Amino acid sequence: MANDADRTIHAAHINDIHNVPIRILIRPIIPVLDEDKVNSLMETIKDESTQNQVPPLDILWITGREGGDYYYSFGGCHRYEAYKRLGLETVPCKLFKSTVDDLKTYLGASCPDLL
Repeated sequence: MANDADRTIHAAHINDIHNVPIRILIRPIIPVLDEDKVNSLMETIKDESTQNQVPPLDILWITGREGGDYYYSFGGCHRYEAYKRLGLETVPCKLFKSTVDDLKTYLGASCPDLL
């Protein structure tokens, strides 16, 4: 796994890594990608001896008011794109429980009404 320098403020205290289906991740912000970085990550991920050097994505895990789980990803756009282009069904993630109020901090008035 990645070293301590790769830990984020959100998930530094979380050790569990989950393989989350890429199709359920919600990425509301359109990224600006550096193609060289994406390609480099793809090569690292494809190589079993180096893939553990890629830090997991941090995911806001939100339960809607009437149930239902929502998985929001804001950072890690290059990592996400590398996994997506490789056609992998799951992505290593650290899930941290969050709330709709937290989501409003990120999305403001664009925050969906999670039922």
